[in-house]
Amino acid sequence: MTCISERFQTLRNRNQCALIPFITAGDPDLETTAEALRILDSNGADFIELGVPYSDPLADGPVIQAAATRALQRGTKLEQVLEMLAEVSPNLQAPIILFTYYNPILNLGIQSFLAEVASVGVKGLVVPDLPLEEASQLIETAKEFGIEVILLVAPTSSKERIEAIAHQSQGFIYLVSVTGVTGMRNQIQDRVENLLQDMRSVTDKPIGVGFGISGIEQARQVTDWGADAVIVGSAFVKRLASGTPSEGLQALEELCRELKTAISSTKSLEQVAVAK
Repeated sequence: MTCISERFQTLRNRNQCALIPFITAGDPDLETTAEALRILDSNGADFIELGVPYSDPLADGPVIQAAATRALQRGTKLEQVLEMLAEVSPNLQAPIILFTYYNPILNLGIQSFLAEVASVGVKGLVVPDLPLEEASQLIETAKEFGIEVILLVAPTSSKERIEAIAHQSQGFIYLVSVTGVTGMRNQIQDRVENLLQDMRSVTDKPIGVGFGISGIEQARQVTDWGADAVIVGSAFVKRLASGTPSEGLQALEELCRELKTAISSTKSLEQVAVAK
């Protein structure tokens, strides 16, 4: 499993947009989560974002909140998630990005937390409640363990703040496409296209767009606007929770293939246009 930066460089060299699915660990159970990781990895996911269930998920919309609640009710804990990853990650090609709130990191201690997640193959961290002004210690310590801390840019961010976040973010920059929590939307705000242009003027780091992308059309739109990655969460979580675990895994596989085909086709068309 390569690091996030290396994988993005490979994708850029191929003129490919990355697909980053998100699922919640432990929903419906950790055995299904393990199989979901394998399925996503073999059906087009370039990276996989794995959410650690948390009791007060401020950035999560109703679908992911419900998934976290179900996982917690089943007794899912961080230690169990890491044990599962230790078994699964050695056979995955897609780097694992752990999505966690800051409190579990503080509870273990930054050094101990990073040592544990690095030992099970985690390559990136997204910590949505960690402000830029307090992120330096985590970022610098994470580098020692080969983990890249990915920071978020809000749609309301000023150009000055975008530049500051871009400078600190590792691996790629996570552009939040909507104001508010995660969740499926019918349309992506046009403001995102302008934000991508603003970000390109201050950084050459890869940019992933997430929050609100629910299907093929939004994924294609974001790819057309020049995103380096499309991040899809609630749609995958909802699919995985549909029916029996077997039915959920099948629905997950279908969505992953559909999205990867959609964004790959968009890039191919761009290549043809450039060639002409």
